[in-house]
Amino acid sequence: MKKLSSTALRYESGQLFVLDQHLLPHQETWLECHTVEMMEAMIQALQIRGAPLIGIGAALLVAHLVEQQHSQKSLLESVARLRQARPTAVNLMYCMDRMAEALKEENWREAAIACAEGLFEQDQALCNAMASFGAALVENDDRLLTHCNAGSLATVGVGTAIGVITEACRIREGVSVWVDETRPLLQGGRLTAWEMEQAGVPYQIICDNMAASLMQAGKVDKIFVGSDRIAANGDFANKVGTYNLAVLAHFHDIPFYVVAPHTTVDVNCESGKFIPIEQRAKTEVTGVKGSFGEVCWSPHKAGAYNPAFDVTPAGLVCGWVLDSGIYDLADIKNDVLRSL
Repeated sequence: MKKLSSTALRYESGQLFVLDQHLLPHQETWLECHTVEMMEAMIQALQIRGAPLIGIGAALLVAHLVEQQHSQKSLLESVARLRQARPTAVNLMYCMDRMAEALKEENWREAAIACAEGLFEQDQALCNAMASFGAALVENDDRLLTHCNAGSLATVGVGTAIGVITEACRIREGVSVWVDETRPLLQGGRLTAWEMEQAGVPYQIICDNMAASLMQAGKVDKIFVGSDRIAANGDFANKVGTYNLAVLAHFHDIPFYVVAPHTTVDVNCESGKFIPIEQRAKTEVTGVKGSFGEVCWSPHKAGAYNPAFDVTPAGLVCGWVLDSGIYDLADIKNDVLRSL
């Protein structure tokens, strides 16, 4: 397999490396990944995260195992196992299904490697297209708000929502960003803030519960978020807290956009009520851990409810920014997502 490189994932000299996002922003540590068990553990620990990135990371691992002369049978078993690593992120399933198809071809070794390389390059192209479409929605001096991290740490390209924001800052003047901290794992405060600094984008971090007061004060002009799965009717799942923003944006008449590639659309999922929501460990809510260490701030016996995602109904979305264009609710009701 040829050399491939992105902000958080790279393949070189026959080795696959993953940037440990759990340690950002204070430590930039690259971890080698060479087994299914390691990739599965990294995905579940969010050392590698973001729907597009985990799909491509898993695909590169499978291609690496092809190069290590694993059998066709064991590779297909690996694909099936990796496909289940995160139940909400449909991009992972998309990539694993593509790899499974390649592994069933006559020249399956060559086909699988070509497929993984193609998925990597495809994601970069999709990100560029979304960034271009979405940036056209932004005006000079806009104050944007985003939630979680949907940038180059979540894809192998410039990102989805963050790709739009960085491109908008390149072509517009005076654009700034409010960055939700994103409890409970602080992907906004740790990761999006890190990306904003890398890109030279003016930003300020806010606690998630500060967004409403900013909107009330007229200090938010547009909201851009990413997605882990978009249902056929336009409902979408994203990091928990996204639904809050959509409701607030609707009340304050602020444009609310979801940005995702067509690989995030699940045409077999009729609506958001059928999107599986991953439940994570209570310790992510009762405390926090990262490069700074681990802290438990709650009583040790405290219970906690910790869904990783919530679902935003299509009726609260102003526009869907995909790699093929920008779609409104009328487009969605006309079943445009099934035609992508």
